[in-house]
Amino acid sequence: MSRMDELDFSKPAGKPAAPAQPPVNLAAALEFFRTSGVAENVDTGTNIFVEDERAGLFSFKSRKMYLLLEGEVNLIAANKLIGVVRAGEIFGEMAAISESPRAATAVAKVPCRLISMDEKGFHAALKAKPDFALTLLGMMINRLRGMLARLPSAAALGEAKKEAKVFDKGLLAALAKGLGPTNSARYEKGKTIMTEGQAGAMMYVVLEGRVAVSIQGKVVERVGPGGVLGEMALIDQSPRAATALAETDSVLLTLNRGVFLQLVKTQPEFGVALLAATAERVRFMASR
Repeated sequence: MSRMDELDFSKPAGKPAAPAQPPVNLAAALEFFRTSGVAENVDTGTNIFVEDERAGLFSFKSRKMYLLLEGEVNLIAANKLIGVVRAGEIFGEMAAISESPRAATAVAKVPCRLISMDEKGFHAALKAKPDFALTLLGMMINRLRGMLARLPSAAALGEAKKEAKVFDKGLLAALAKGLGPTNSARYEKGKTIMTEGQAGAMMYVVLEGRVAVSIQGKVVERVGPGGVLGEMALIDQSPRAATALAETDSVLLTLNRGVFLQLVKTQPEFGVALLAATAERVRFMASR
């Protein structure tokens, strides 16, 4: 293992083949990881992290995310190969973002050269390069859409048991104050806010009330004050993945794409909150 200033970034990272994630701008990823990452070289067969490994005082590895520069890494869950990470791809980011247990074991298929970044380093890097949150959000939303496409039925997701929340009271109040009353809208009980399959021009933050989010007619999530909806279509500009109806009289903060991008690029805490919420959604979907 060596420090970042000992790594030769001029050396090609290798050519990705059939990547499992959307192509990441390698120059932008390197710049982000160089902010507070550490270079590592691992041998064939090395477990980079282990399935179900949890964050904690004696398990620092579980808090790391990685950028693979050279080599290939197998992702294994329940003793089955579920994916391959190739040069130029980011992996393990879920643990650094959400502090959840690892969903898979990552094993070096061949000798690998990578950059690791722990949770503390991730937050420092995001403060320095907040717009990189868009890259990470895009990666996770691509995974979500892929899982939804493979879902045989929305019934497999199960009934929503609790309200989803993204922003705490302080950040929610700051958003409402910063964007002002002209960016809020009232929806009476039963009113449709967005419709599955349609184009999405707005993201919504619930200020008051409760919104039911459904896929294929089944409620899969309930969103209360501090929760968000509609961000997927705003990020990847694809059709809406779900329908949302006001379950009670509700007040929602509306953000168009321009405002959303500006917030991500200038307010790191906004991006961190969205990343954590998206990571939890990916985990929920994966568990189904």
